[in-house]
Amino acid sequence: MTSFWTGKRIRLRGIEPDDWTALMRFAEEEAGTGDLPRLPRSAEQHRARAKELSVAALDADCFQLAVESMETGEMVGAVGSFQTDPRAGWFEYGVVIGADHRRSGYAAEAVRLLLRHMFDERRFHRCQARILAYNTASLALHRRLGFVEEGRLRDHVYVGGRHQDLVLMGILAEEFALAHPSDGC
Repeated sequence: MTSFWTGKRIRLRGIEPDDWTALMRFAEEEAGTGDLPRLPRSAEQHRARAKELSVAALDADCFQLAVESMETGEMVGAVGSFQTDPRAGWFEYGVVIGADHRRSGYAAEAVRLLLRHMFDERRFHRCQARILAYNTASLALHRRLGFVEEGRLRDHVYVGGRHQDLVLMGILAEEFALAHPSDGC
C-alpha cells in the first residue's frame, strides 16, 4: 500500500531545513508574476523560515508541506492549509509550484491529496481559495478540480500599481468526493 501522502507523480512531505533554496526560488518567482509583492527576504531569512517550518509543532489543521517529484526527488512546490474554522467546518489553503514545473499536473495532484486529507481525515466540510482575477491558470486549475466561483471582491487588492479583483472559490466535501473518487490521485 502506498502512503496516504503519495500520489502518482508526487509525494507530500514535511519541510526540511535544506528546502530553503527552493522556498527562496518560489518566493522570487511569485514576485516576478506580480502576485502580491512582498519585501525581498535575505537568504538567511529563507534559511530561518525553512528551519522554523521543519521544527514547528505539528498542527493537524494548519500546516505547510513540500511537494516532491517522485521521479527526481526534487522539491517542486509547497501546499498547505493556513486558516481553519473547525466549528464551522471550513479551511483555506494555498499552493505554489516552481515556474519550471508548472502545467505538469503537480499542483492538481498536490491539491487533491490535501483535500482528501482535510475532507476525509479531518472531517472539514468546505474548502475555499482566494485567487487574483488575472491569474487565469490558477482559476482554470480550481475549476478543473471542481471549485466554483462563490464571489468576487472588486478592486480588493492593490498590486502592480492598480487595483485587482479577488475571486473567492470554494468546494464542498461531497462535491470533491463526486469529482474525485478515491483514485490514488
